[in-house]
Amino acid sequence: MMTVLGCIVGKHNIWLVIVAAVVCIAGSWVIIRLFDRAASTTGAQRIGWHLLTTAAAGSAIWCTHFIAMLAYYPDAPVSFDPVMTIVSLLVAMVGVQLGLVVAASGLTGLAPTVGGGIVGLAIVAMHYTGMMAYRVQGIVSWDRSYLAASIFLSVVFSGLALHFAMRRVSRNDKYIAMGFLVLAIVSLHFTGMTAFRVSPMLIDGSFSNPAALQALALAVAGVALIIVGAGLASYLIDSSMRAESYERLRHMAMNDNLTSLPNRASFNDHLDHELRIADETGGKVALIGIDLDRFKEINDLRGHAAGDEVLKILARRMSNLLGDGEFASRLGGDEFAAVYRMQHQAGLADFLARLEAALFKPIRLDDYEVVPGASIGVALYPDNADNKEALINNADLAMYRAKTDITRAVCLYEQSMDEIVRARRTLASELRQAIENNQLDIHYQVQTSISTGEVCGYEALLRWEHTQHGFIPPSEFIPLAEENGLIQQMGEWVLRTACTKAASWDPPYKVAVNLSPVQFAHGDLPKLVLEILIETGLPADRLELELTESTIFADRERSLHMLRQIKALGVSIALDDFGTGYSSLDTLRSFPFDKIKLDRSFMSEIESNPQAKAIIRAVLALGKSLDIPVLAEGIETHGQLALLSAEGCDEAQGYLLGRPVPLNQIVTSGQITLTGSELLGKTATAKPLEEPAVHSAAHSA
Repeated sequence: MMTVLGCIVGKHNIWLVIVAAVVCIAGSWVIIRLFDRAASTTGAQRIGWHLLTTAAAGSAIWCTHFIAMLAYYPDAPVSFDPVMTIVSLLVAMVGVQLGLVVAASGLTGLAPTVGGGIVGLAIVAMHYTGMMAYRVQGIVSWDRSYLAASIFLSVVFSGLALHFAMRRVSRNDKYIAMGFLVLAIVSLHFTGMTAFRVSPMLIDGSFSNPAALQALALAVAGVALIIVGAGLASYLIDSSMRAESYERLRHMAMNDNLTSLPNRASFNDHLDHELRIADETGGKVALIGIDLDRFKEINDLRGHAAGDEVLKILARRMSNLLGDGEFASRLGGDEFAAVYRMQHQAGLADFLARLEAALFKPIRLDDYEVVPGASIGVALYPDNADNKEALINNADLAMYRAKTDITRAVCLYEQSMDEIVRARRTLASELRQAIENNQLDIHYQVQTSISTGEVCGYEALLRWEHTQHGFIPPSEFIPLAEENGLIQQMGEWVLRTACTKAASWDPPYKVAVNLSPVQFAHGDLPKLVLEILIETGLPADRLELELTESTIFADRERSLHMLRQIKALGVSIALDDFGTGYSSLDTLRSFPFDKIKLDRSFMSEIESNPQAKAIIRAVLALGKSLDIPVLAEGIETHGQLALLSAEGCDEAQGYLLGRPVPLNQIVTSGQITLTGSELLGKTATAKPLEEPAVHSAAHSA
């Protein structure tokens, strides 16, 4: 070691040695980072980074060697063979390239060390090829022990350098790798130069020009630093772009693209953080669920662009009102959430008031002004819930209650009231499972001609026998299906099943199926009806579709067009629940109905209330004048039936004539077991039924 140090101090220009050291250290730093980038990429990017690493490594290693060679005092005139000098540079680049590719290949766990050893051998080959280009006027000899030591040190230190460069266990690994690479280059060169012996010949010193060689050394150093600087610039630019891309991707991952508010993932992270703080400090957190009231209306009337603009305006308002400990996010669609770190109850009230003001402030869209409004539900941690999931669920329940309460926009979670909502949501989930598991059933209620007693047809009524709670009234589960997007699937199943069963009936009675307003809003309803008729083989004139006037009222022009399409198939249309809701003469005049169904609400008072009797008489007269048959629903007594008969009502349906029953109770081997006259005859002596009637329109989908 002392001999090597003595060689450096006594046989070299110390200033050029410092220049060589600067080139070596800067080059090694860049080499390790470029190699790390190459190892972390694939495909064409890896090839590009490998080439850039090779250029930087070859030039840095070769220039370090060349500058140090020019710093050496051989005590004799020197010159350089240009061909061998260039060959030494090529040797360095080719060897280093091979070593780096092997090190980054990942073929074995030893690949980095083996690749590093190849790089060390490349440094050795470059150095001694360069020494062959070194023309000194003297007799050259070598100390073999130092020569062997130089090779050993270069290979070992290079292997360690790439081992640490690929390890990536600690942040310091790259600096350790750089240090070993510097040692590999420096130890090889100066140990090799210690092994170099020159016996000068008596030649005029003018043979060489030391000043020119020093200038050449500085020029080489400048070129080396430019090349290394280019590699460094590439690395820094790529790192900057990666950082910007990462930040952009992180922002996209954590923020809503439309409103720039934090998204659901960011909301979950923030809520977790606030709950941890509350646990540590004994504080409280308020979770606020927000659902816009009129967003669908805005989308439908003004288009999605207007809806998006409303969301962006509301998001800006919420962002601007936030203070310390306050957070707002968009969870998706028209659903938002806010988190408030509670200091005191008055602070929460103030935050809710600011939110409500922002959400109810009118928004101007061109010539149209809209008040979006919102339903806001609040749950407190740990008062209302002891974990995140329960807190979110309770805030959601309170929000749902606010949506159904027209008197207030903000509801705080109340266990007694919100348990009803929870049970309703549970029932909705169980209804979804019942549909998927084919647990629903269809019962059939007879429709009879009053004058002849003959059966006119059967109405298909949907039933749900819950596995735990027993019979669930249709008036309870049909609205659930409509609210939760299940009615379309359910209604299609009822229509297909009823048509399939009716196709095999003998006699071939009609089957009546109710349509939900949600079903009727579906643009492909005529196509669906046609497909089911073809699929089941049921003649179109044996299918009757029932719908209420409220179903038509939403879009009269579109409804009229759809009804004409359905009637063109040969299917008959019945107006259900006539006498309630929007019932009007214009509806009967404008739409091609084949039957009017008089609502059951009039039947209970027909025997005692003159006004109810007058209304029924008027409806029956209207039907006669328009040549539309009238069917009275909810017939439960002989007196009701006798009055309807006297007034000329065409058909009747109710418990007196037949309860809704499963198909197997009225059909045996495809045969209808009871004729209409038999049914009417059986009820001639029947006592009035005391069980209350259930609205048939609510029975079906």
